[in-house]
Amino acid sequence: MFAEKFQQQPTVVTASPGRINLIGEHTDYNHGFVLPAAIQFKVCVLLAPNVTGSIRMYSASHQQSFETIGSAHLQASDLQWPNYILGVIEQLQKQHPVINGIDLLIAGDVPVGAGVSSSAALECATVFALNEHFNFGHSKLEMVQMAQAAENEFVGVKCGIMDQFASMFGKAGHVIKLDCDSLEYEYFPFDAAGLEIVLLDTQVKHSLASSEYNTRRKECETGFGILQSNFASVKTFRDVTEDMLQQCKDSMGEKVYNRCLYVVQENARLAAACDDLLANNLASFGQRMFGTHHGLSKLYEVSCAELDFIADACQQQPAVIGARMMGGGFGGCVIALVKAGEVDHLLAAIAPAYQQQFGVAMGVHRVAIGDGTRRIV
Repeated sequence: MFAEKFQQQPTVVTASPGRINLIGEHTDYNHGFVLPAAIQFKVCVLLAPNVTGSIRMYSASHQQSFETIGSAHLQASDLQWPNYILGVIEQLQKQHPVINGIDLLIAGDVPVGAGVSSSAALECATVFALNEHFNFGHSKLEMVQMAQAAENEFVGVKCGIMDQFASMFGKAGHVIKLDCDSLEYEYFPFDAAGLEIVLLDTQVKHSLASSEYNTRRKECETGFGILQSNFASVKTFRDVTEDMLQQCKDSMGEKVYNRCLYVVQENARLAAACDDLLANNLASFGQRMFGTHHGLSKLYEVSCAELDFIADACQQQPAVIGARMMGGGFGGCVIALVKAGEVDHLLAAIAPAYQQQFGVAMGVHRVAIGDGTRRIV
């Protein structure tokens, strides 16, 4: 297809995966910990230089072409998907003005809209391809930071660093414990033998997601400010105990207190979950996932009727060892750890009830943990 579109062969081909997050939700912007992993679904970027001086792109999934006028002063596109690539190029051009005359073809199988960060996969595949083609010598962490900056500044989405980090640093058979404050990370083995990881997609995204996300950030900042004014030892939420929170409850008010309580409990849950993985105790790990969903629903209040329905139904099924909503909330997917061979039985038990309750068919994505961004050609 590349030769058909651009009348030449690609010189570099890269692949970058989507990601899941097992535990650690809404903790990234609170300087906490997350536990993501790369998955087998990936975005591929095929690249070759051209002599036009322009950046030419083709998306196989969208069946759309896009071309810039020259390569300086890049302008956002109404098509949206080119903006993730243009944002990466803009970040690289700040250090390397030699980027011009590039052909790119984008293809892949990362489910769009399922909350597995197809955008981060595209950004990481792009920055990796350009780094390889031009021999810039950037480290993986530098490329992750440029990919995040591209989404923050050019696309205009104020995401944390988890998505790009998981896509770039993923390792088959492992999850990544990432400290979102220091960016230190550690791999933990995830032995999925006898298990399947399934995303149960609500197929909805409620309109209040973005506004409520910003509200949660502000509520956490308010609560943290009160904690800092009362306890000199508090530098981040990881320094906060539930006893400290209780002492500040009256000055916070119940809503802000609940938000902060969730963050403190989630950091503790993630640390305990990593101990479970070292002990290969996935049953205990799964119970912590249920605990995360309860906290997100009742304390942080970012769930919705559809997510709660699926998570509650999973908890009633013996085949499910753990499940929770994944992502920002108010729609998207529930991630579930299901005993191997039992997924079809699970779907038969809950999918018809979900459709009857909400009038929409529940989506299903079976995922496996895979490797991070890499060069193929």
